[in-house]
Amino acid sequence: LHELGIRGYRLVTLPFPPRFRAEGFTKINPLGTVPYFLDGDVRMTESCGIPMYLVERYGPTSLRVDPSEADFGAYLNWVTHADATLTFPQTVFLRFSIQEASKGHSEAGEAYAKWFMARLSLLDQALADGREFLCSNRFTIADICIAFPLDLGDRLGLAS
Repeated sequence: LHELGIRGYRLVTLPFPPRFRAEGFTKINPLGTVPYFLDGDVRMTESCGIPMYLVERYGPTSLRVDPSEADFGAYLNWVTHADATLTFPQTVFLRFSIQEASKGHSEAGEAYAKWFMARLSLLDQALADGREFLCSNRFTIADICIAFPLDLGDRLGLAS
């Protein structure tokens, strides 16, 4: 929203996990997950689907890579790679090694932490040439989407 210059939105921060700690949230979002995005009648729950919606709905913007551009395939791959490939193992680590560590599944969580680190190899390879951005030599939502699992990994201590 900020990068698109959209004003007048309201950001609500909830305690994590909101399905257990934010009373009434599951009445609004039956999944009880974050993010949860509202735009008029539009309701969205997917972290990387939301920026895709925003660039299509509120563009044109340089944050979007057009299908006519050479990096369009890479753009779609990076946007979906963020959640499907990078965030997924982090959520398993978070659940089994932090939230439910006392249930005896921390070994599985640690295995997923290693899996996350191994999955960073594609990103390392893409950036090995010194590029600043993932696609089309400019800042796009692919960079935004990939930044989240990198930040989350750092906050979870997975980088060490």
